[in-house]
Amino acid sequence: MSRLPLIVVLLMVCLTLPALAGESWDAVRAQLYGERALNDGSDMIALDAPYRTDNDSRTQIAAMVQSPPGLLLGKVTLVLDENPMPVSAVFDLDQPQESFFFDVTMRVNGPTGLHVVAETTDGQLWVTEGFVKTSGQGACAAPPGTDPELALATLGNMGLEVDRLLPGGTGLAGLTSRLRRLDVDISHPSHSGMQMDQITLLYIPMRYVEDVQIDLDGAGYVDMTGSISLSENPRVGLSVPGKTRSVDVTMTDTKGTVTHASKDLAAF
Repeated sequence: MSRLPLIVVLLMVCLTLPALAGESWDAVRAQLYGERALNDGSDMIALDAPYRTDNDSRTQIAAMVQSPPGLLLGKVTLVLDENPMPVSAVFDLDQPQESFFFDVTMRVNGPTGLHVVAETTDGQLWVTEGFVKTSGQGACAAPPGTDPELALATLGNMGLEVDRLLPGGTGLAGLTSRLRRLDVDISHPSHSGMQMDQITLLYIPMRYVEDVQIDLDGAGYVDMTGSISLSENPRVGLSVPGKTRSVDVTMTDTKGTVTHASKDLAAF
């Protein structure tokens, strides 16, 4: 799957954001969706974000999305309105779902509105919004937490964990319909291109997790497009069907590094 069109949009949004706070979402919305209507998604998207983050460089943002009756989710997008690259994570569902959960560790560069947009397979858009206050660290330009050369030694290593997330119904059908939580811990410095090497005083070239492809039981499930908003050593959590028996994850970064991890899951 080619990522070029989305990357072009990300860069265009970066370059065209207005300086005044409050206008950023209008610019992002216009770039991504044009004149398409955005329905009120407050009843179907439960957003979990801190009112004030205690760590601008590693802030957990999560959402549980439930599709309207009779519809399926095809894509979920997280936007941090005031971040330098506001389109922060996009989850393309190869297997459309009635419900989908994500929990990602993000850099929040400053006080910002945030939006979660869900797209159903019939083309409708649904949105909910929140706001996060920060401590003023300027996370996207903050120096890396680890030595850049040491970070390269483990770059791309991934750890996978799977737990029960939500109960389903009752009986055998309920057991197989339960959702589990998959966590993918990725070793990656997530250089934003705005950070300065503290020894050379030169800017560290941009390099971040561009794509995380998650396959379940040998078939595509979800493809996450990342951005510089992902934290250093990001954790990506998401829901997977309870009946899943194997998980395969492929990470690709912006320099073309590709790594893999897999895990077999025990049956209920």
